[in-house]
Amino acid sequence: MSAEHEKKLAAEAAAELVSDGMSVGLGTGSTVAYLLPALAARGLNLRCVATSPATERRARELGITVESFRGTSAPARLDIAIDGADQVARSGWLVKGGGGAHTREKAVAAAADRFVVIVSSDKLVERLKPPVPLELLQFGLAATLKRLGTVALRDVPPSPEGGVIADFTGAFDDPEALERRLSATVGVVEHGLFGADLVSDIVVARGDHVEHVTVTLVQRAPQPAVGRRDR
Repeated sequence: MSAEHEKKLAAEAAAELVSDGMSVGLGTGSTVAYLLPALAARGLNLRCVATSPATERRARELGITVESFRGTSAPARLDIAIDGADQVARSGWLVKGGGGAHTREKAVAAAADRFVVIVSSDKLVERLKPPVPLELLQFGLAATLKRLGTVALRDVPPSPEGGVIADFTGAFDDPEALERRLSATVGVVEHGLFGADLVSDIVVARGDHVEHVTVTLVQRAPQPAVGRRDR
């Protein structure tokens, strides 16, 4: 079966996880393109936020209500977020951001009580590898690039927040160590490494079959004693 067929199956299966009245984060990319009509067809009363202008436009065209995720009046939490991935490792770690929307995608995933990743079987890997998408500040860009080392700038428009889109291209064995390094580098707005602590479910299609994997609680970060959990 083709990857497009698998993407459609995974997206349709994830759409069934959404219930009436939920607040929903809508991801970006070719797999989410199949999610949007599947959600619209269910006719649910939903409050959605979108991770890219393209997703927002398509969702509105399909009659899905999309709210702003900007400012203090935006929802502080979401019931569920659904998005694709460029790479999914057995550990539950992801690489995302092939479309350059990873900053918004991570913000939405972190705000969701349940983050569901939908992929075709070709996205599954034994271990993550470069490139890892980056969003960088335009201010001080040359200095940021020097600090990072092996980075390739993309010849694409800025992110929706005005950041420069690039890729970290260096080899790495430990995604957690690279995540710490990238997060600690001044000038990096966000990177495309998503830890297993963010992920609740992985829905992967193989041929005509859909596999639903729940990421174990052991892989998730410790939860705060009070307040909503911030994975």
